[in-house]
Amino acid sequence: MISVLILTRNEEHDLPACLASVAWSDDIHVFDSESTDCTHEIARAAGAKVTVRHFDGYAAQRNAALSTLPFKHEWVFILDADERPTPQLSLEMQIAVASQPPLSLAAYRIQRRDYLWGTWLRHAQISPYYIRLMRRGRGRYVREVNEALEVNGAIGTMNGMLDHYPFSKGIAHWVSKHNVYSSMEAQLLFTGVAMEHASLLTALFDRDYHRRSSARKAIFYRLPGRPVLKWIYMMFVRGAVLDGMAGMTYATLQTFYEYLIEVKRKEMIFNRKTNAS
Repeated sequence: MISVLILTRNEEHDLPACLASVAWSDDIHVFDSESTDCTHEIARAAGAKVTVRHFDGYAAQRNAALSTLPFKHEWVFILDADERPTPQLSLEMQIAVASQPPLSLAAYRIQRRDYLWGTWLRHAQISPYYIRLMRRGRGRYVREVNEALEVNGAIGTMNGMLDHYPFSKGIAHWVSKHNVYSSMEAQLLFTGVAMEHASLLTALFDRDYHRRSSARKAIFYRLPGRPVLKWIYMMFVRGAVLDGMAGMTYATLQTFYEYLIEVKRKEMIFNRKTNAS
């Protein structure tokens, strides 16, 4: 009743557990960005269909998968390899789809639990809800980094949890990945794209969670001393300290990520002025 889409790139470490968590589906697709490890073999051994596409951007890759793969079912569950639906969520999704929800309902948002060192970052995690279950053809990804899914239709909410292990490959891997992300975010800031839709009304009152989140992020980018403000917000407003050492570590890593974005943006401005003179 539900097709599964898993985005991969050298995911031999995380993919087996991810595939096991969705073994209830009879239509699993692994959309791969030219892996050089055993990702393809692991996926095919589990009965998944593998499609390879050259990576040309995060949003572009996801949109290509959604628009070109021959999904068997009307509903598609979208996963990264370091994510696993809990048994409760898996059952809830299948029951929801089997109940034949009205056509006006295009997707479901799902609460994700991020983990570090076995600790759920319950307080430190900033964005807990993500749209991951969607009718085919009813949404597309926007924004090239930290992409969001824009959906055409109403969005429901699941009660079950999606478990996420962003540090499964170690702190060094997380830092390396976010070094790339910070360069992309800095470029969006430099060009002004990240400042679009900085509306306080949208940030506070828009019905769509992702539009609210996008507007809040755009407003946040206008604030001076963002990295320090983010650390204070995560530690003492959201309460990362309540998650113990894992929460405090995560808040500090996120602050470092924000600092990288800002110094890279300043470097771009400096280089532009230097080249213009």
